[in-house]
Amino acid sequence: MNSRFEAVNKAFEQTPVYGVPPSDKTSDYYGCHVFNRAAMRKYLSKETRRMIYDSIDGGSLLDGSAAEYVAAGMKQWAMDLGATHYAHWFQPLTGGTAEKHDSFAEPYGNGGSIEQFSGRLLAQQEPDASSFPSGGLRNTFEARGYTAWDPSSPAFVIGDTMFIPTVFVSYTGESLDYKAPLLRSINALNKASASVLKLLGEEFGRCITYLGWEQEYFLVDRELYAQRPDLLMTERTLMGHTSSKNQQLEDHYFGTIPMRVLAFMQDLEYEAYKLGIPVKTRHNEVAPNQFELAPVYEEMNLAVDHNLMVMALMKRIAKKHGFKVLFHEKPFKGVNGSGKHCNWSIGTDTGTNMFSPGKNDSENLRFFAFVVSTLRAVHMHDGLLKASVMSASNAHRLGANEAPPAIISSFLGSQIGAALDEIGSCKIAKMPSKRGRSVGIPQIPELMMDNTDRNRTSPFAFTGNRFEFRAAGSSANCALPMIVLNTAVAEQLTELSTRSKVLMDEGMDVQNAVLTVIKEFYADCKCICFDGNGYSDEWKAEAARRGLNCETSVPLIFDEYLTESTKRMFSKMDVMTPSELEARAEIHWESYCMKLDIEARTLADLAGNHILPVAMDYQSKLAEGVAMMKGILSEADLKKASAPQMEYIMELADHIARIRKESKEMISACDLAEELPARERAIMFHDTVVPYLESIRDSVDALELIVDDRVWPLPKYREMLFVR
Repeated sequence: MNSRFEAVNKAFEQTPVYGVPPSDKTSDYYGCHVFNRAAMRKYLSKETRRMIYDSIDGGSLLDGSAAEYVAAGMKQWAMDLGATHYAHWFQPLTGGTAEKHDSFAEPYGNGGSIEQFSGRLLAQQEPDASSFPSGGLRNTFEARGYTAWDPSSPAFVIGDTMFIPTVFVSYTGESLDYKAPLLRSINALNKASASVLKLLGEEFGRCITYLGWEQEYFLVDRELYAQRPDLLMTERTLMGHTSSKNQQLEDHYFGTIPMRVLAFMQDLEYEAYKLGIPVKTRHNEVAPNQFELAPVYEEMNLAVDHNLMVMALMKRIAKKHGFKVLFHEKPFKGVNGSGKHCNWSIGTDTGTNMFSPGKNDSENLRFFAFVVSTLRAVHMHDGLLKASVMSASNAHRLGANEAPPAIISSFLGSQIGAALDEIGSCKIAKMPSKRGRSVGIPQIPELMMDNTDRNRTSPFAFTGNRFEFRAAGSSANCALPMIVLNTAVAEQLTELSTRSKVLMDEGMDVQNAVLTVIKEFYADCKCICFDGNGYSDEWKAEAARRGLNCETSVPLIFDEYLTESTKRMFSKMDVMTPSELEARAEIHWESYCMKLDIEARTLADLAGNHILPVAMDYQSKLAEGVAMMKGILSEADLKKASAPQMEYIMELADHIARIRKESKEMISACDLAEELPARERAIMFHDTVVPYLESIRDSVDALELIVDDRVWPLPKYREMLFVR
């Protein structure tokens, strides 16, 4: 048996067909490892609960004495679950999460100890800020940074540790994380939404911003993963010829879930439910070994935390089942990559959804006000929205006829588009309700059809009662695109409210004032609406004619963080300062350079130490065969008999020479780039190093088809892409 599969098959034999679901109903243990309101009722007094509820729901500052009572109750709850440590859990600008575990145990008396956890330790801690990306906000010698408790996201227990979600800020107050600006953007959007609803005479308590994410991912056998240095170092295959069978039969999508994968999914769901994560959907995705997980939508701050928690759980549980989970947007060339669709909406505590078409003029006026304000926000900041989802890894996926193009546009559907066009006459269009359609089979009732179809090529599509931002990458923290979207829409809602009030002061009634502003807004942003094929070359040309942002260079896309309109918007909405934006641009450039530098050096090492020796040995073997023929064949027969070998020898020589030459040039380019400032270095990596990565890969992939399969040093796509 091929040694590559011996360990994999052994792991498979030892893996149970199913996971280990509990004997109880999901509802019996859902959220049991979360300090939620049920836990608070058991561990906190009524007065303390009231204060923390006011802080969560109303945004009021929690009293210091209340923090002491919360800490005491939280400690006892965690210890009852077996916790011995606690950690402030935060989201630095690495894109992942960070944690430092401290024991509850404190020395006490003569050689004893006592479990302690105070309100001060709950509310604030001090990790080393100099060791995280800061984009120049902090110098190496300026180490202070602070984590501060976020009461709106509950603490949770995993293993022996209680995790406390926190923000992370510098000694001088700038945010060094994703959560702080996300919370500010949510506050700005909720405030702006409330101003429009009050203008329209709506009754509500508070506005709520919702997010429902869809997480795509790949699973590969851990033993095969360990034999691929490129996957180990970069999370993607830097070489590998396409398998003759991949996704072209379209038989994997929504197909039967393999038993090993199902066992992994069941374990994952069990752990997620204990943490109160409302995972709902699981299925096979388009590419082989690609899958998707999606929860029920939640309040945005909690949804972002839950996504990061799930990604961490997936890594741990995949290992248990002999898998490695890959979140890279394009781990395998030639098959679809992975995204993280962000379903975004705004609602109220009374159950109103701003993006649900109404049953009367008042409700439809609200619907159009929010839809058009959103469209105008996307139009005015399309480049910034693209920058919020762009990365070295997501650049492989966007615009590759498998994901939304790298041009931001919005799909509305013919009915919504026609209704918006009707607003040009300052009339509130009547929105059609769902309609029935027969499928022509007597036993099957009519299907209820939505007001819009779906357009899978649209980066920002209206999908019935929400917008789906489909361009975010699977490895990303979805907070970043949500920060940009929340802030941009808050800016437009604020302007709509302000301009409507001016018209009302001039004698116009509310309905006509709001309609007039909606009409002007839609005229400004209609060019962002596109319902056609986003993959077509015709659309790329049309988008350029419309003046949309068509930039494809990743480093230049990051310039959007530094434009005057971006700085003005974030400052106006009190979400990020100019220095915080400049820091993020710097971090994006640095991250882009570092990832490509790692890829380039990994590829050069892999090609030089793994591929070329094998290729040259095989070339020598062929040459020896030709030499042996000389002793037994005539010159005419030799020429005829050795022609195939000679053709292979020359092909091998050509590719070997090209790989060696281009690898040296690529590493020289990486070394030269090190001397440049971050932006110029990123541009050089994009313009110079990326083409080398592609060219060297082409030559290696050609060698893979020539060299004897028995000596090829790496697991091939056909071996990795199908779960056994």
